Amino acid sequence: MSENSVKLTKNEVIKADNPSLAGNIGVTLHDPEADMFNADDQQFLKFHGIYQQDDRDLRKLGKKYMFMIRGRIPGGVVSPDVYLMYDRLSEEYGNKTLRITTRQSFQFHGVVKKGLGPLMKGINDALSDTLAACGDVNRNVLAPPTPSISRLTDQVYEDAKRVSEALLPTTTAYHQIWVEGQPLKLEQDDHEDPLYGKTYLPRKFKVAFVIPPLNDVDILANCMGFVAIEKNGKLVGYNLTAGGGMGMNHNNENTYPRVADVVGFLKPENLIEFSKAVLTVHRDFGDRTNRKHARLKYVIAEQGVEWFRKQVNERAGSALEDPHPFEFTKQGDVHGWHEQLDGNLFLGLHVLSGRLKDTDQVSLKSALRKIVSEYRTEVRLTAAQNIVLANITPDQRAVIDSVFAEYGVDTSQKQGVSEVQLGAMACPALPTCGLSLAESERYLPDLLGIVENLLDENGLGDERIILRMTGCPNGCARPYMAELGFVGRSPKKYAIYLGGNEEGTRLARLYDQNVKVEELPEKLGGLFSRFKSERGGGERFGDYCARVLWAEQNVN
Repeated sequence: MSENSVKLTKNEVIKADNPSLAGNIGVTLHDPEADMFNADDQQFLKFHGIYQQDDRDLRKLGKKYMFMIRGRIPGGVVSPDVYLMYDRLSEEYGNKTLRITTRQSFQFHGVVKKGLGPLMKGINDALSDTLAACGDVNRNVLAPPTPSISRLTDQVYEDAKRVSEALLPTTTAYHQIWVEGQPLKLEQDDHEDPLYGKTYLPRKFKVAFVIPPLNDVDILANCMGFVAIEKNGKLVGYNLTAGGGMGMNHNNENTYPRVADVVGFLKPENLIEFSKAVLTVHRDFGDRTNRKHARLKYVIAEQGVEWFRKQVNERAGSALEDPHPFEFTKQGDVHGWHEQLDGNLFLGLHVLSGRLKDTDQVSLKSALRKIVSEYRTEVRLTAAQNIVLANITPDQRAVIDSVFAEYGVDTSQKQGVSEVQLGAMACPALPTCGLSLAESERYLPDLLGIVENLLDENGLGDERIILRMTGCPNGCARPYMAELGFVGRSPKKYAIYLGGNEEGTRLARLYDQNVKVEELPEKLGGLFSRFKSERGGGERFGDYCARVLWAEQNVN
């Protein structure tokens, strides 16, 4: 079907009219009277890693515009200098916090327009960038963050960086606007990206790498994934997965979360060719008439895996082999002190909702600033919104522990919190996200308190339940892969999803679509009581829900 015979979305039209992605961003940026960008430029800003937002708590007083800026940090590996730059810029131009994303990156929040240019210049001066951190392109590429898990970690990380670079858009507008500072306005824009074309992708594209048996990136929730296959201590290749994705819309059966299919096996030398092949299938067959139905997962679900494999093989110029066997045993992060394979140490730190900040009780952000500055530790961000300090020499452990203790930070394996809190995730939601229907990050501490008390009452205080929460059904914190997921429907109302598993291979299912906040204690208390009395020996909560509750009439 030709573009002229269908009604394309507005995003497709504006991309075709301005494929450099410059819009009038540079002009508005240099206008001292403007505190916001127009609707079209807000879409172009996303390709530059920037979202225009407003403080929804203050809307009754008029919109107070601000910006969220997201870094492109492949594999979440951050050098000491880059980390300290992000920290400094958050203090000078943001709301004095840094937020670790579920895609191993940093977000700045609360940046006003006059601070946007200096902040972006600071990022680029530190040889970092925000290009393609958002928008209809490949987003930040995930990779295993834990140094001790496998001898393949460094090699897989390098492959993740290669894919990230290979899938970057080629527009020069980013450099002209944010590095050179030009008030750029292109009257005739004929740029055509050699990979993406003039209209880029129908929607976002997400890539991840993983090393079994630890599924620490939720590999099957990504559009494209690479499962490292090891034989005799060497990387022999990757199983390609495709078609995962979390986003959906309430009460719209044409939208749904989906786990990826395992499509085939490829050798490391063919990684880039197959990466581009998968991306271009999305480019050419994704739905450009309906952004709610535009992800790669819908193409594969509707066309079939065999059709997809044939398309990928033709575009890559070689054939995928049959997948190699692999197994996941768990997902999530490793906390506390552990030895690396090279004899050095790493420290995994839990960060509630990924928010690095100082409070009256715990000054985590200040502690990290001092340690990274003085001891030059490498920083690794995780897909579960936590942080790893890597390559610490054994003689530095005691002094680093003492610094953290000085700032109120617990470095023990459980870090003084419950098992549920250690694995919990939440999106930012209100007041900054324009899509949010309900609270998430701000309500998570209260929700955790309810869950922890109910578990204690049922003699389940040591139980580890994977809990995730989002303010809307887009699912940025991957609630549909949780054992216990909460998805905002409206202010103080949530849909509850149950039955994801420890391995990160099974979707949760809708249990109750509209639960009020005040009803949560009774609803959850009943679930935990049944779990205690009806579980099998050692059975996890998610497995119990899949075995028992899914079979009951009230489960959708």
